[in-house]
Order: sequence, then C-alpha cells, then structure tokens
Amino acid sequence: MKDFMKVSPLKLLELSSSKELGRGNLGVLMSRAGVGKTACLIHIAFDKIFSNERLVHVSLEDTPDRVMSYYNVIFSDLMKALHIKDDTDKKILFDRNRMILAYMHQSFEISRLRENLRTLVDKVEFKPDCLIVDGLDFEAAEKSTLEGFKSVAKEFNVEIWFSALSHRHITDKNAKGIPYPCSRVDEMFSMILQLNSTPTGVFLYLLKDHDNPIKPDASSVRLDPNTFLVTP
Repeated sequence: MKDFMKVSPLKLLELSSSKELGRGNLGVLMSRAGVGKTACLIHIAFDKIFSNERLVHVSLEDTPDRVMSYYNVIFSDLMKALHIKDDTDKKILFDRNRMILAYMHQSFEISRLRENLRTLVDKVEFKPDCLIVDGLDFEAAEKSTLEGFKSVAKEFNVEIWFSALSHRHITDKNAKGIPYPCSRVDEMFSMILQLNSTPTGVFLYLLKDHDNPIKPDASSVRLDPNTFLVTP
C-alpha cells in the first residue's frame, strides 16, 4: 500500500542509517499517557501488514476484542485520511497477516509466549515476521524479561517492537540521553523512538539507531495529531 508507506510513522527509519530494526532485534516506542502511543504503535503494525509481513500483536493488558477494536477504529480513520473507499483487499491482508495473543491478569511468561508462537508456526502455519508487545510495565520489568524477549526474537527470527510509558514528572536521562524508564535497559534495544507532544505539534524522535550516530537531519518526523501520519 504505497500511499500509506509514504506517510507511515516508520518513514522516520528510512531517514536513519540502519533503515530498519531488523530481525532478532528489539525496538521500543516511548510516550507519555494520552499522546498517542497506542495509535502510533498500531501504525507500525499497519506498516508491517501492508508490506505483506506477518505480525503477532501481544497484549499484556487488553482483551483480544479490545485490541481488535483499536485496530478497527484506527484502520477506519486511516482509510478516510487516505481517501480509500474500497478497503476490501486491505481487510483481507489483516485477516491473513495478523494474530492477537492476550495475556490477562499477569498471566504472561516468556515460556508461554514461546509455546504459543511455536503452536502458530507448527500447527497453524503462521510464521510471524514481527511482534508488537503492548502493555509491558517498564518500571517493574526485570532485565531478564527483556533478555527472554531477545532470545525469542532470535529463535523465531522476528523483530519485536514494545511500547513504554514515560512520565511528565520524571525527567531523568542516562549518559546517552535515553529517558526514563528505558534509561536503565537501553542496551537491550537496537532502536528507541520517542513520541512527544510539543507546542508546535506532535513529533516522533529517533533516540537510538543501533550503534550509529543520529544524523541531525534524520532525527524526527512531524505527525498529524489526529491521524498520526507523517505531515510535510
């Protein structure tokens, strides 16, 4: 879907040195509550699905029905923004290329995720290219948990994107300039993005690009505050 690729938030990665997160790697999108983290994360999922890649959305706090509702609402808004009236073929892509795994009431364990992914691959013949993990509590998560996700990324040859909740009142950053709460585990991530609302608009910033220095002219894109698509 070429029209979407031109305005996808992941257009930011096209400006980077690495161009992509890459299989076997972890990436994270940071944002304060209410800025649009979920919408932006789902746009990352759209980017993968519309590229005909297979995606598994892993929710640690919402039911599958609620996750599906998020997708449907944002998808509808996207079709309107792109002036697409017949979305039949796009919906077929969703049915074919997306699965949802939900772990409610603190039932998540890396071993369960690994077992569920193995079932999808072996019994359903659904081999994912990318995982979206929404709802991980970065303030409480141990480094061992992220190491577990890293092993899953390598074992299943997927890239994994996370969402992380930051706070207005906590402005701590580490020596590399990575804000809380990812400041203590930034070495686990190959790419770190930050969504931020400013007086001049909503911007998506690239804070880490593997081991490459961030190019000043490729460090951010401006997003429409309603659609979260890239604006000129």
